[in-house]
Amino acid sequence: MKKLILLFAFLAAPVAASAQGVVSAADPRAAAAGTEILNAGGSATDAAIATMLALNVVEPQSAGIGGGAFFLQYNAKTNKIRTIDGREAAPMAADNRWFYGPDGQPLDHRAAVPGGRSVGVPGTLRAMALAHARGGRLPWARLFQPAIRLARDGFEVSPRLNNALRSYAPHVDVGTRAIYYGADGKPIATGTRVTNPQQAALLERVAKLGPDSFYVGPQAEKLVATVNNAARNPSKMTTGDLASYAAKDRPVLCGTYRAYRICSMGPPSSGGVTVLMILAQLERFDMAKLGKDNPVAWHLFAESSRLAYADRDMYVGDPDYVQVPLAGLLNRKYLAGRSALISPDKSMAVVEAGKPVGAPKRIKAQSMEVHGTTSLSIVDKAGNVTQVTTTIESPFGSGLSVDGTMLNNELTDFDIVPEKDGYLVANRVEGGKRPRSSMAPTIVYGPDGKVRLAIGAAGGSTIIAQVAKGIIGVVDWKLSAQDAIGLGLLYAPGMMAMAEKGTQLDAMVPALQALGEKVQSGPLGLKMNAVERVKGRWTGGADPRSEGVVMDQQGHTTVITRVGAQPNRPSE
Repeated sequence: MKKLILLFAFLAAPVAASAQGVVSAADPRAAAAGTEILNAGGSATDAAIATMLALNVVEPQSAGIGGGAFFLQYNAKTNKIRTIDGREAAPMAADNRWFYGPDGQPLDHRAAVPGGRSVGVPGTLRAMALAHARGGRLPWARLFQPAIRLARDGFEVSPRLNNALRSYAPHVDVGTRAIYYGADGKPIATGTRVTNPQQAALLERVAKLGPDSFYVGPQAEKLVATVNNAARNPSKMTTGDLASYAAKDRPVLCGTYRAYRICSMGPPSSGGVTVLMILAQLERFDMAKLGKDNPVAWHLFAESSRLAYADRDMYVGDPDYVQVPLAGLLNRKYLAGRSALISPDKSMAVVEAGKPVGAPKRIKAQSMEVHGTTSLSIVDKAGNVTQVTTTIESPFGSGLSVDGTMLNNELTDFDIVPEKDGYLVANRVEGGKRPRSSMAPTIVYGPDGKVRLAIGAAGGSTIIAQVAKGIIGVVDWKLSAQDAIGLGLLYAPGMMAMAEKGTQLDAMVPALQALGEKVQSGPLGLKMNAVERVKGRWTGGADPRSEGVVMDQQGHTTVITRVGAQPNRPSE
C-alpha cells in the first residue's frame, strides 16, 4: 500500500523531457511496460503494443484485446504516417433490428449494453499484429512479457480502478467478480494486490502462438459461446465472424490549421474529420489574440463544435458500407461557408448539418458513445511516433469476460433505431459493418515540416472536442501539451453546452450565457495523453484528471498532479 501511495502521490515535478524515447499513458505500470520495451531496443510501435497489453491488465475497465483500436504510425525516415483500423465489427448475422426486443420495440441504450448482443468482433490484436509487421523491431512474444508479469505476479488496485469497480459492480459477470471482488461482494480495496492467472495464460498463448490463436480454434469457440449463451441479450456470433476479421489500412486524413498540418484517423472514425472541421472553421478568428481566458474564444469554439458535430452526425459511418463525403466536408470553400455562420457576439439560433459536395441523399446518423477508452502517445529515440486510441466502449464493456479479459460493447455505437424521419441512417447496424467512432488519434506537423505533437483522448464523443482544444492550446495559446491537456473543456455537440466543472470555465459561465450560450457546469470525464517536440527534445503530457504519467527511457517519470475525482463518472 505504501508503494501505491507513493506512486500516485500528488507531485509537482517537471514533465519529463528527453532526447530518448518517451511514453505517455493512462497508468504508470503501462508506461513502464512501454519504456521497458524501448530500452530493450524496441520501436515506438513495439512500445505501444506493450503499453496497450499492460493497460489491458491494470485498466480492465477501459480497453484490452477484447476491444478495438485505431493506430497512427509515423515513420521518421519517410516523414509519412500510416493508419490502421482495428475497429470491432458486427457479426454477419446482425441486421438493422439487432437491438430490438421480443416486443418488436427498440431497446434503449442502457438496456442494449449488457450481455452478448453488444459485443463486436474484437479488432485490437489484429491491429497490433498489422502494426508490428509494419513498424516492429522486437519479436512479437517479447512485447507481451510486461503484461504477463503483471497478470501473473499481480498488481495493486489503483484508486481509479477501485472507483470503477464500485460504480459498475452490478454490470460485471461472475468471472470478473471472482477476480476483483471479495466474498462480501465488495470490490477489492485500493492498494490490494490482485492477480489474474487466466489472463496471464491467455496472453502467454497469444504471445507464443500469435493472434490466430485468439481468432480461430478453442479460444474463438470460447468467446462465441460466451456471447451467444449470455443471460442478457444473447448474440448470434459465429467462429467464422472471428476467423474472417481483418484489421485494415485506411487512408490517413490530413488538413491544415494555420501553419500546421494535422493528420488523424478517417472513417469509420468520425474523430479526425470532425477535429479538422472544428479547426478550419475557427481559422478566420484570431484565437491567439483572444487567449485562453477570454469567454469569446470559448464561445467560438462551442459554435464551431456544433457545426462540425452536426455534419459528423449526418454523414459519417463505415466507408465500406456508406458513402462518406470526406472531400466535401473538408473543402475549404464549404468550411468557409460554415464558418460564416459563426458570430463572435451571439449564438446561432439553429444548428443543422450542411450540404457538402458529394453528400449522399437520405442519410442521417446519431449514436451514443460512453467512456470506456484509453489513449497512449509514444516516441522512440529515432523519432518514430505511434499514437493509439483503444477501447472496449463502456466501462467494463459488455460486462462479459473471457479468461479474465473484458469483452467490448462496441455495437451500441451503432444507431439502435435504423430509420429516422422515414429514411435509413448511415450508422445503422449491418452485418460485418464497423460502428462509427469518435476516437481521434492525431499527429501534428509543425511549420518546419517535422512532427510537433501527437495527441489523443478518451471519453466518448468528448474525444473530438478534447483533441481540438489540445491543438488550439498548443498552436494558438502557446501552451505546453501538459497545460493544454489540463485546460477545462467547453463541450458543445449540440445546442446545449457543458462547461467542465472545477476548471477555469466556471467563472466564464455568466459571460457565455450573455453571448447566448445555453450552458451548464458539470463533470465531463476526460482523459488525454500526448508527446511533443520542443526545441529538438521530446517531452509529454498526461491528464491531471487521470492516473496518467509521462515516462522516458532515462528513468525520468512525472506523476501528474490530479485535479480531483469525479465520482461515478470514471473518465475511461
